[in-house]
Amino acid sequence: MDVLGDGQVSSPCLIWDLCAQPARPHPAEPLLPIITPQFFWTKGSNIIEERDHDGVRHTRSAGESFWCRNTEVGVKRLRAEPKETEDMAKIGCAKSFPTRPRPSSSRPGDELAVIENGDSRAASLSEDNSETPLSSEARRDSFAGARAMARLSHFSSMLWNWASHRVNPETERHDSFLERFRGPELKEPSGRESNAASVGQSAAARKRNKKEEIKKEEEKKEEEKKDEEKKDEEKKDEKKEEKKEEKKDEKKDDKKDDKKKEEPPKEIWIMDPATDQYYRWLTIIAGPVFYNLMMIVTRSCFNELQESYTNLWLFLDYTTDIIYFTDTFVRSRTGYLEQGLLVKDGAKLRNQYSTTSQFKYDMISMIPTDLLFLKFGYNNPEFRFNRLCKISRLFEFFERTETRTSFPNMFRISNLVLYILIIIHWNACMFFAISKTIGFGTDTWVYPNISHPEHGRLARKYIYSLYWSTLTLTTIGETPAPVRDIEFVFVIADFLTGVLIFASIVGNVGAMISNMNASRAEFQAKIDSIKQYMQFRKVTKELEARVIKWFDYLWTEKKTCDEKEVLKNLPDKLKAEIAINVHLDTLKKVRIFQDCEAGLLIELVLKLQPQVFSPGDYICKKGDIGREMYIIKEGKLAVVADDGVTQFVVLSDGAYFGEISILGIKGSKAGNRRTANIRSVGYSDLFALSKDDLMEALTEYPDAKKALEEKGKAILMKDNLIDEAIANAGADPKDLEEKILKLQGNLDVVQGKFAQLMAEFTSGQSRMKQRVSEMEAKVKSMRPEDLSEVVADKDKKVQ
Repeated sequence: MDVLGDGQVSSPCLIWDLCAQPARPHPAEPLLPIITPQFFWTKGSNIIEERDHDGVRHTRSAGESFWCRNTEVGVKRLRAEPKETEDMAKIGCAKSFPTRPRPSSSRPGDELAVIENGDSRAASLSEDNSETPLSSEARRDSFAGARAMARLSHFSSMLWNWASHRVNPETERHDSFLERFRGPELKEPSGRESNAASVGQSAAARKRNKKEEIKKEEEKKEEEKKDEEKKDEEKKDEKKEEKKEEKKDEKKDDKKDDKKKEEPPKEIWIMDPATDQYYRWLTIIAGPVFYNLMMIVTRSCFNELQESYTNLWLFLDYTTDIIYFTDTFVRSRTGYLEQGLLVKDGAKLRNQYSTTSQFKYDMISMIPTDLLFLKFGYNNPEFRFNRLCKISRLFEFFERTETRTSFPNMFRISNLVLYILIIIHWNACMFFAISKTIGFGTDTWVYPNISHPEHGRLARKYIYSLYWSTLTLTTIGETPAPVRDIEFVFVIADFLTGVLIFASIVGNVGAMISNMNASRAEFQAKIDSIKQYMQFRKVTKELEARVIKWFDYLWTEKKTCDEKEVLKNLPDKLKAEIAINVHLDTLKKVRIFQDCEAGLLIELVLKLQPQVFSPGDYICKKGDIGREMYIIKEGKLAVVADDGVTQFVVLSDGAYFGEISILGIKGSKAGNRRTANIRSVGYSDLFALSKDDLMEALTEYPDAKKALEEKGKAILMKDNLIDEAIANAGADPKDLEEKILKLQGNLDVVQGKFAQLMAEFTSGQSRMKQRVSEMEAKVKSMRPEDLSEVVADKDKKVQ
């Protein structure tokens, strides 16, 4: 006998009933009743009578639920799929109660045995749906038969078991399926009225509780989802904020970069070494350097000079120091060329300056050694000898001045004399310092005793020392012989220095003088060669005199230089600029060139040749072939008659003639012949432009050539010097013949060159064939052993 539910046991009843529907976990899925004979043990004490479809009365408890025991199928939940419904039904009852075979309806004894054993009839629809249930009479007879006592005993045992289980209740085995199937348990009601009232309320309560639990679970899940979504959103927001911050930073950086790019670099002050400003600064800095070079040693040796003008020297010293500091700043901002461009970056300029050796000397020259004056006194100018490290600025000033001056030779001589004087000055100061160290008047070599009034004056001290230094270094006069060892050493050093000075003086002065007379010597050499030639050819004295006068005019007017020779070392652009600066204004005066292109004028300017004519010289005569045109730069020319005396017109500066003859205008009555006699009145300077040079320049400017020809025709028509019929006719047959002849000549040259190339090609091809045949013969004659040796040699070389 089993204990059902919470351990309560009720009287057994054989019920032919519709299975009651328990609390459904899924209300939307209907439960269909299955009709089957079963034994049910009621959980409560209230019994409810029901009737089946045959009208038979049945009873069941009015408790919370009832349980099927020892049956295969109790309640089935039928869904849309029949297979799933059957499986669920089997699981629902077979899980707790094993099945037995159902007894036949015609054997009430067997049925009773089954009841006595506490088992119900096994009637499963899944096994046999065609079997009919027991009739109502058979069930009633089962309680009124011969074995009523056995049933009563069995019933009493059931009551005993029920009571024992009430005293010692057994915990129900946990079954998740049953929990889901039954739903949550309610508290046991106190009485029958509560049981009766709870029939309708239990189902609703269970539904509400399950709905609330489902809602709570759903709410928890929703809250969890919301929390997760919030966390995800927060993470996304953080990521977005980080991205935004990164983008903002990038934008800021980009904006900074754009600003840097957009903002032009700050212009700083730069000293360009090629400007006049730099040369003027060199002039300023050269003064303090020369002051320190001359006066520091003088004040150090002649103490009287230092003590007499201490305040003046302090003022001058610190003024030079300020200029020194300024010069260091200027050096750090002095530009230099990089790839042909002036560097204007301050950082680069500082780095460049710091890598030079002059930077070290500048730093040494600015060491504040004057602080030693605080300990040893102000009358010690020898502490400032470090200021002489700036002497390179003085040399740079001399170099720049030499390149800028118009009298370089004179400046070189003056510069050489200055160097000699500086050396003599320093030597004189050293002589006086040695005399002071040894003692004035102690011997014949040193400076006389300063106790004598004449030798005690400052001027006499310096002049005597300078005189002695000049005699010693130039080795001209006699000086007192030295007595002490130090005196001998000093005199030897002076003699050696004097020899070097004398050699440098002689060499430099000689070179300077020769350079100053170089042009005169060259010009004189030309005159001498012309004189020798005229004497050798026995030229008349009159003509020889005219030639000499012409040379004299060139020398006196400084027109002896050959412009092409002087300008040959310049690039073409600079040549053109110089020629334009000199000759362009003169060329523009010619009418036919006034409206020409600038490029053509530049080409023509470079081709102008200066010529000088003596008085009475004929520039051209009537009937001569015109090969040049002339432009008068300076002088006067007269158009004379055939007798050479009668003058028709006088041409002056800016006039030109001969332009029509070099153009070769078709139909001109004069052709390319001169139509007048032109003679120089005095010395005349002219520019000549040859016909070949003009035509060469016009080949690149065909439009300018047509314009010049039209202008020439207009001039000839105005003077009635052109044959219009010939001018308007077609091309001249002679010109065509000349062109054809030129083409033929060019073709002949090309054919000759081509034939030469073909001959070289055929000879080279034959040589290659011979070499190939020789190689084939060698290969055929080779043995495999030779090849293996060659391979072995190659392997050795590779290794």
